[in-house]
Amino acid sequence: MASNRPAPEAPIVPNQRTETFGYEGRHPDEGPWEEWNPTEESLRPVRGRHRVAKQRGGGLARSSTVLGVGVIAAVGAGGMASAHTGKPPVSISLPDLPSVGSLPDLPSVGSLFGDSGHDDHQGSATALSNAGVTSAESEQGTSGAGEALRNRIMAQAEQQQVQVEAEAEAAAEDAAAKQAGEAAAKAQKEAEAKAAEAKKEAEAKAAAAKKAAEEEARKKAEAERLAALAKQYALPTSSYTITSTFGQAGSMWSSGYHTGLDFAAPTGTLIKAIHSGTITEAGWAGSYGYRTVLTLDDGTELWFCHQSSISVSVGQKVTTGDVIGRVGATGNVTGPHLHLEVHPGGQATGIDPMAWLRGKGLNP
Repeated sequence: MASNRPAPEAPIVPNQRTETFGYEGRHPDEGPWEEWNPTEESLRPVRGRHRVAKQRGGGLARSSTVLGVGVIAAVGAGGMASAHTGKPPVSISLPDLPSVGSLPDLPSVGSLFGDSGHDDHQGSATALSNAGVTSAESEQGTSGAGEALRNRIMAQAEQQQVQVEAEAEAAAEDAAAKQAGEAAAKAQKEAEAKAAEAKKEAEAKAAAAKKAAEEEARKKAEAERLAALAKQYALPTSSYTITSTFGQAGSMWSSGYHTGLDFAAPTGTLIKAIHSGTITEAGWAGSYGYRTVLTLDDGTELWFCHQSSISVSVGQKVTTGDVIGRVGATGNVTGPHLHLEVHPGGQATGIDPMAWLRGKGLNP
């Protein structure tokens, strides 16, 4: 697009009245003047070169028209800038122009674009600026831009709010899930502890029951064993009373304590073999009176003392229940009774005959 050449500066005439363009009426020497209102027809582009129609009147009128268009364009541009930027419009002022008489003739707008051979110049349809925009339209544009900006800010704020709420909800869900997981883990741990405790109690009960059953079985087996032994062993006499037990202290015994078990019974009461064995001694034994010694197969010696008579002889084999003598009061005694001693392995020191008899299934 071609640009207009700058107009020559007019000499300043002293004492000539100058006025600001656009604030006073038209001077009589300016020639005919018309208001320029661009329309769609006047702005329609034409084919070929763009031409500007000649202005009626003198050169000042044409230059004034061009200057006016520039001012309107500047004002419109300022309005657009204020509409887009939201800043208040800036006022534009022009310097005072000299009078018409002092200005030289200015070339027409059409001559500035060339092709001086054609006088029927047409106006250019190209819009120079937003000169036709009114202040109301400018305010409306500013309001629309502000409304659009506000809507965009509100949309962004709503989007951020939705995002914050979504993040908060996700955080709450994560916290709830974590809490539920911890509660489930705690419950599982408690359940496992209870299960382990229950298992431990069940095992303890089972062990106790097993032990009780084993003890019961042992007792039953022992009873059966003793019952079987009882058939093989027998008490040495009948119709008796236990008067002295093993280990009982007293001055009546030379050792200071009783070394056997006394079965008090009337003189002549039968004395029987407690178990099968061999007679290894039969006769007088000092303080023991008449004594018979029965040696069992395991080497245990049974001493039957204070007899009134002896019915067996040394080397004789006897079985359980065989009569070996009778109760008497021979030796160191205070009355008729059977003094029984038990010497395992033939040792000199005896053991408690009561415990030994019970171990054979007998209960004196």
